[in-house]
Amino acid sequence: MKNSIFPFLAIMLSGLFFLNCFMFPQMELSEKKAVKTKIKTINNKGFAIVELFTSEGCWSCPPADELMAKLQRENTDRNIYFLAYHVDYWDRLGWKDQFSLAEFTNRQQQYQDWLHLYVMYTPQFIINGTAEFAGYNETALSQKIDDALKMKQTEELELTAYSDKDSIAIHFKTNSVHKNTKLFIATILRKGTSKVQHVENKGHTLNHIQIVKELNSFPIADKEGNVTVSKPKNFNATDWQLVGFIQNTSTGKISITTKADLN
Repeated sequence: MKNSIFPFLAIMLSGLFFLNCFMFPQMELSEKKAVKTKIKTINNKGFAIVELFTSEGCWSCPPADELMAKLQRENTDRNIYFLAYHVDYWDRLGWKDQFSLAEFTNRQQQYQDWLHLYVMYTPQFIINGTAEFAGYNETALSQKIDDALKMKQTEELELTAYSDKDSIAIHFKTNSVHKNTKLFIATILRKGTSKVQHVENKGHTLNHIQIVKELNSFPIADKEGNVTVSKPKNFNATDWQLVGFIQNTSTGKISITTKADLN
C-alpha cells in the first residue's frame, strides 16, 4: 500500500501543474457540435475584444485556436476583435512555440490578479478584460460576445498608422480620458503555421490566426496624440494588423477598441 501512494502523489502534483489537461477533460472536446455561430448585435457601437491565451505545447489549445478562427470566419460583419497570445510557460517541456513571449505570460498573470483567479491555465478566453472561461467552450464564448455587443458604447477611439522604414507612427484620437488607463497597441500577424516536433502536439501541423507579435502600452494624458511602435519584418497591410484598445490598469476593463487604418 505504501508503494502505491508515491505514484499517486506524483500524478496529483502533475495535475496541479498542468491544470488545463485535468480541469477540462477530453470528453468536452468530443461533444462539440459543428454549429455555425452567428453573433447578434444592434447598432449601439458595442464591441467585443476576444483575447486567447494559448500555446503550441498544450494538447487542448488547438481546438481553441480553431474555435477562434471559426468565429472570425462566421462574424466578419460584427464589431469583434480577436487577439491570440502565445505564452511561454509550456516551452520548458521541450517544444519552443515560435510565437511565445514571456510578456504574454505576464499579461495572463495580470489578468489573474485583475479577475481574482486562483490559477492560470491554457487555453483561456477573456472578453473585454472582464470575463474569462475555458478556451473550447463555444457556448460560453458566443454568449459573452453577444452580451458585450449589446452593451451601449459611448466612448470612441480612432487610430491612423503611417509606416516608416523601421517604425510605425500611430495617431490616436478619443473622446474621453480616464484615470488609470493606457492605450495598448497590438501588432498582429494574421496567419501562421507550425509543425510541432515534440511533446503533446507532436506530429501535428497547427494553424494560427491573429497572432500577437508585440504589445505596447502608452499612458494617455490627452484626447489626441501620437505614439510609435516598431515595424515587423515584411510588414504589409495584407498579412499584418494593428489593433488598439484603452484598458483600465487597475481593473483590466477594456473601454473601447478599434483597428488602425494603415496608410
